[in-house]
Order: sequence, then C-alpha cells, then structure tokens
Amino acid sequence: MTKIRKLYYFDKKNAAEMVSFLDKTDYVSRIMFNPLLPLHHLLPLKLKFLPESYVLKDKKEIKGLITIAPTGCPLKQMEIQKLLFEENCYEDAGELIQYVVSKYKALGTASVIVRIDDYFPELVKLFISKCSFSQISYERLWKINEEKDDDNINNKMKNFRVFRNSDAPIISNIYNEQLLPHFRTLLNKDAKEFKDVIFKGLSYFTEYKYVYRDKYSKNITAYLSVKTSDNKNFVLDFTQTGWEQPDTDLIIRFARNVIKKRNKNYNLFVVTKKYTQSGEQYETEFRERKYECVQNHIVLTNSSARIIKNPEGEKKFIGLNQFYGGISIMNRNRL
Repeated sequence: MTKIRKLYYFDKKNAAEMVSFLDKTDYVSRIMFNPLLPLHHLLPLKLKFLPESYVLKDKKEIKGLITIAPTGCPLKQMEIQKLLFEENCYEDAGELIQYVVSKYKALGTASVIVRIDDYFPELVKLFISKCSFSQISYERLWKINEEKDDDNINNKMKNFRVFRNSDAPIISNIYNEQLLPHFRTLLNKDAKEFKDVIFKGLSYFTEYKYVYRDKYSKNITAYLSVKTSDNKNFVLDFTQTGWEQPDTDLIIRFARNVIKKRNKNYNLFVVTKKYTQSGEQYETEFRERKYECVQNHIVLTNSSARIIKNPEGEKKFIGLNQFYGGISIMNRNRL
C-alpha cells in the first residue's frame, strides 16, 4: 500500500540516490534537507519562503518525490519545481501532483504553476488530462556567448542602479504592461511580488536585482534580475517598457559585469517568454546572434481563471522553465 508524506531527514540517503543523476548534491543538502524545514512546514501559507518536498512510499521504498515552492506571493501561486518517479509510473506521478495541489489549495493558494520540458509529452498529457492543468505558453532559455568587452559602453552603465523595494510598484506596472492581454489575468503580478522578503538570505538561490533609469527623464524603463543557485550558472531575466528602453546588448553586458565581480568562470543564460509582447522579438534577436537555446519548457497552470484568446491569428504555444531552480521531471530508470 502506498502513502504520501513529508520528506524526512532519515530519507536523505534514498533521496540522494534518486537525484544522483542530476549531479546536484547541493539540492539534497540545501533544499530538500534545510534545517529550517521542520519549522517551515508549520508556517501559514502566506509566510512560506522555502520549497517543501513530499515522497510517495510503498512499504520502505520511495516510489516518487515532488517539491513545491512559493513564488513571490504564496497565497496567489505555488510552483511545482521537482518531480521524480520511476520510468512509466505515471500513476505514481499523478498521485503526487494531485496530493500537493489539493493540500496547498486547501491552505489557500489560488493556483499552482509548473514548467515542463517539451520532450516529455506524456507528462504534459498527464498534467492536462488527469490533473486539470491548462497549457498557457512557453519560455526558452538561451546560453549567451562570451563577447569582448567594449570600453565605450561603460558610460551608459551608469544609468543602472540597485533595485529598491520602493521601485516595486513601477516594476509591477512595467511587467504587467508587457504581458500579452489574454495572459494578464493568469500571470499579472502586484508590487509585493517584486519586493525583497525578510528571509531573503535563507533562500536556496541568490538574486541580484537592478533597474535602468533613462538618462534624461530619470524614469525607470527596465528591470533585470540575475539569479543563481550554485554561483556557476546565472540566469538573466529582464523586463522593459515599450519606449526609452536600453538595448539588449547593454543589459547583457551589465549582467556580465555584475557576475564577474563574484565569479570569473561562469555561464550566463537569458530567459525569453512567449507570453510577453517582446518575447518573439528577443527570440529573433538571439537566433541572429547564434545563441543556443538550451531549454524549452511548456508552462501549465491549474488556475480557475481563463485565457481570453484573440480569435484572429491564434498560435499554438509550447514552453520552458527557469534554469536556476526549475522543474526537473525525470524518469529515474531511464537515466
């Protein structure tokens, strides 16, 4: 008989074996077995800030594992970040998914989001047909080629400054305006989702946030976030207004400067989002620069809100996940 329960410390050996093929030892020690987790499970949903994991056990054997984490606003949305199960055991995966969705919906979250590699069509089908998720769009992750530094561009970098919590309302407006109209109900963010939380230093990833101010108007026209969970691979995510915006090259060069102050040997990736107005523009630009698309994830949600589609020119979307701590849905025996 199988049962689902929290991941306990004495599961560490079995859990480490399950994720060994991921080459993510930090994931086991820092995320799955953070010493704060026993107390974290007791916190009300609105105060949660760490991922929480659950296992599906058949007698003494772990058959599957799932990790769910709060986004900027846990009451609004939670995200399934890890899902591991034995090859072809989709019923086990379905049990885990339905368990965490039911549990956190009961606690008060409005929706659960998940990002799945597009080479797992059976898993996408499971989420949609059995777990009542809907496909929204997709995200892509591009590996940025190393480029020579340009000394002439340094003066423009003076317009960047560190993000402040007081900037959050402005950034929220910029982000929401960039969403395609029929996705705003599902994916809009309010100001508090951009603010730094009290327990930021206890998070499993590190994030550096900056804004760009126009030289003449002094208005904020761009926001960028650089995240890493291992101080080796860094992910750049940026949002710009539709006017007075810095070019993409300037933002990437600034991100490189931020990273180089902390690590000389690194990999830089940039996220593009199909559900934003500039998504296709960035993808075209990156293809022309011959950047490599290393991840392509379908974005799914079980939100009760509906996507209001434009009847003209509808397109079929596929999608990607965040590299720094996103979903890693694997069939254990296959690897």
